[in-house]
Amino acid sequence: MEISFEPAIKDAAPSLTVLCIEADIENGPTSDTLWNEICRCASDIAASTPMEAVRHRPAIDATRAVYKALGKDPNRYRPSAEALCRRAVKGLELYRTLTVIDLINLLSMASGHSIGGFDADKIEGGRLTLGVGRAEEPYEAIGRGMLNIEGLPVYRDTVGGVGTPTSDNDRTKLSADSRRLLMTVNMYGSSEMPVEEVEAMSCRLLEDYAGSKNIKVTYWNP
Repeated sequence: MEISFEPAIKDAAPSLTVLCIEADIENGPTSDTLWNEICRCASDIAASTPMEAVRHRPAIDATRAVYKALGKDPNRYRPSAEALCRRAVKGLELYRTLTVIDLINLLSMASGHSIGGFDADKIEGGRLTLGVGRAEEPYEAIGRGMLNIEGLPVYRDTVGGVGTPTSDNDRTKLSADSRRLLMTVNMYGSSEMPVEEVEAMSCRLLEDYAGSKNIKVTYWNP
């Protein structure tokens, strides 16, 4: 999957690195083993991170800085990694959905990076462009309905938007029938987890829990 970048993203996020992972998957119900790993991660975050410190985690802070540079309020449209970590700190139970969705949430909480997870077979045109949301651009977020993506970083295929750090689009979402994953780990700046560890954890989770084969890893920069 080729990823290109619009000039506005290059200006707002010069340090961006996108870790792109494609893989064959089995996306059934989340196993108890994976769910226990998710719960342990959430508990560790709750024990070590006060609520006021969540937004200052390096990867979350870097994503918020890009929102601000693009004119978007990160307190109103929180990056998904921040929303997950805040939920963990509050002691609220995380949503248990499907294997690949839940392991992406685990990776997002552990790294602080907001991660896109798409059914690769639903991506039109075989490539993505990362740009900035436009005023009144239609975008149906998963579980949220129409989302105002003006000023948000947004991946688009040849049809329209498929993912933002706040929420992915319903059109290209993963389901139990998905057999091919496209995952984008959006690294807007520094993180407490080195890039090599993010890649290794991604591949481990996919192999251990989603029976993944034919894993392809590429890196893209503006």
